[in-house]
Amino acid sequence: MIENTLDFFGNFCYANSERAVDDMSSKFVQRQNYLEWLKSWREKQLIKVVAGVRRCGKSTLFKLYIDWLLENGVSPAQIISINLEELEHENLLHYRALYDYIKARLCKDNYTYVFIDEVQNCKEYEKAVDSLFVKDNVDVYITGSNAYLLSGELATLLSGRYVQISMLPLSFKEYVAFKGVEEKDLSVTFQTYLRYGAFPAVATLNEREDLIYSYLDGIYSSILVKDVATRLGITDISVLTSIVKFLFSNVGSPVSVKKITDTINSSGRTISVNTVDKYLHALCDSFLFYKAERYDIRGRQHLKTQGKYYAVDSGLRERLLASSTADLGHVLENTVYLELLRRGAKVNIGKMAEKEIDFIAETASGTTYYQVSASVLDASTLKRELEPLQRIPDHHPKVLLTLDEIPRTANYDGIRQLHVVDWLLGE
Repeated sequence: MIENTLDFFGNFCYANSERAVDDMSSKFVQRQNYLEWLKSWREKQLIKVVAGVRRCGKSTLFKLYIDWLLENGVSPAQIISINLEELEHENLLHYRALYDYIKARLCKDNYTYVFIDEVQNCKEYEKAVDSLFVKDNVDVYITGSNAYLLSGELATLLSGRYVQISMLPLSFKEYVAFKGVEEKDLSVTFQTYLRYGAFPAVATLNEREDLIYSYLDGIYSSILVKDVATRLGITDISVLTSIVKFLFSNVGSPVSVKKITDTINSSGRTISVNTVDKYLHALCDSFLFYKAERYDIRGRQHLKTQGKYYAVDSGLRERLLASSTADLGHVLENTVYLELLRRGAKVNIGKMAEKEIDFIAETASGTTYYQVSASVLDASTLKRELEPLQRIPDHHPKVLLTLDEIPRTANYDGIRQLHVVDWLLGE
């Protein structure tokens, strides 16, 4: 399916599916929360950074924001928009060329809004960004597909000079709004959302499985080749693919570097713990996975071992694993985790003695505990899911999320049971 011909096959699939997207829909998926974030930082003396996995909608967000600026009195001459993945900007992949190109186009008497997409493709881009930042009446916006975008030298150079938002594929609420789904169709739509994932372009393909899978193949290969293999100098993609499959297969389960290393070595390949650890960091840096640490509630401390990894998109996982409904609970857990991130939560896995709480979500408004289960209609399952929450000694809200239709909402001594679709469509 997806093997060592990743670079050629992925680019071919992606190009063809992109044309299909253009043919089938010219309508952008609105990303209102992210758009409002950009508006709120307009002309503030800070660099605005949008970071997230490839094709999650960063470029479209810039287009939507530029349209809004034009509708609100900004002239086209005040806007400089550069996508460093486009061939026509190949000559701007060095910081000096990029800086000179932008500087020559700055407005003298008005604000100039500078948008640089996939800025990490420019060698030593931080020098150009910093030089633009210190100029008067220049409002700088950048995107990147790697977490190391603002690490190392740039973080030191621009310390205190930027604000960042992490962008994810569509929430279920955004997906439903774009599709115009009626309430009676929510259940079927949710199944489609889990199966094909939430990349904005996928939502435009009207469940055309051939196009969707070609598109997902292209995204996956681009991430592995451009954001991981090229960065680390990996020539054998097969070991990296094995690690990805392991993580996809173990979403929602505790994972250690040693366990992954032993699994790969047992299959006849040879890899060290240090190499696996390096690959894991790179996969998280590319936003293909997110790691949730474990937190001891009684001991009030983070634990260094047995964290969990969650996939950025269920469609990518489905495509690579051809998973079955048997792991629906893990897919739901993954979906809830991503939604908590969208809502601005810091998310950890909870530990209470030998029991586990799926998520501890900390936001500005407080802490909430979550358990996630496909169904708790069976009495023993309900008891198993409630018990860890009942043992927590504090009085923060506790929520059990399931797909059970009856009861649609329930309360067990202060623990609320909610339908996961209702929760996803809520605030």
